[in-house]
Amino acid sequence: MSRIKATITALESHLPDYILTNSELEKMVETTEEWISTRTGIKKRHILREEGKGTSDMGAKAVKGLLEKRGIGPDEVDLLICCTVTPDMKFPATANIISDKVGIKKAFSYDINAACSGFIYSLVTASKFIESGEYKKVVVVGADKMSSIIDYTDRQTCVLFGDAASAALLEPTEENLGIMDHIFQSDGFGRIHLHMKAGGSVKPPSYETIDAREHYVYQEGQAVFKLAVANMADVSVEIMKKNNLDSDDISFLVPHQANMRIIEAVGKRMGLDKKQIMINIHRYGNTTNATIPLCLWEYENQLKKGDNVILTAFGGGFTWGAVWMKWSYDSK
Repeated sequence: MSRIKATITALESHLPDYILTNSELEKMVETTEEWISTRTGIKKRHILREEGKGTSDMGAKAVKGLLEKRGIGPDEVDLLICCTVTPDMKFPATANIISDKVGIKKAFSYDINAACSGFIYSLVTASKFIESGEYKKVVVVGADKMSSIIDYTDRQTCVLFGDAASAALLEPTEENLGIMDHIFQSDGFGRIHLHMKAGGSVKPPSYETIDAREHYVYQEGQAVFKLAVANMADVSVEIMKKNNLDSDDISFLVPHQANMRIIEAVGKRMGLDKKQIMINIHRYGNTTNATIPLCLWEYENQLKKGDNVILTAFGGGFTWGAVWMKWSYDSK
């Protein structure tokens, strides 16, 4: 009997209507469109501006579209995992709220926070529930309203991020397809370079923390850039070597869309041609947990059954890793 594997069988995304361009950012902070494009590769990003709307609203729209696309009802879902760094609230989990908004009542749900590595961590976590044989349909949602924690007076960070949600459905297969292998790592020392200074149990919200603008993303760009390139490249090369894959075997690299220079450096280290790399950072910026599934969704029509795909990410924590998967279907 073949061993059960978990595979993605459907993808769907949701992007807010409002688009924040580099030209508009020029009017908000001391920067230029040329500087942003040259340093980051980003041209525009989608922003959720509707009053009273949060991460769960984008996530729910992505999940509803996913279920419709696959032709299944919410009562068929066994588990929903939401990876996010911008939950609707401290508790309950945003996954619980998404499930309620979609009508998923016969499943359990919870959040995972691994910063920008959240989607690949959640994907592999979900795959284990499938591989156990106990669950048949697991939804993984990568969603973030990054605009809610970005300081639009800080030109180092406000140009980078956008809002989005993307969802993937995992189901079992006995074919030699789906999630084949993964390598994950983390190093808590990296928190000094990328974090939010206040709002947690160590430094709860106060008038002082608000006045000091400590409830926004704090990032030391150079340190994060160097470590992201090194660790994403190292772990991607490692998973290739571990599984006897060379650059010609890889159909697509799906890197976290943080910075165009990081993406190019990782691809070069892996010996890949640009056409083998999924890139959409110029349209959406860094949507944190949504970047990788958003790429898969956009490139879905180019993926073919049996394609070797490597997902790789690096995020605050620090967290990083790579996943090797064999794509399981041809898009219609």
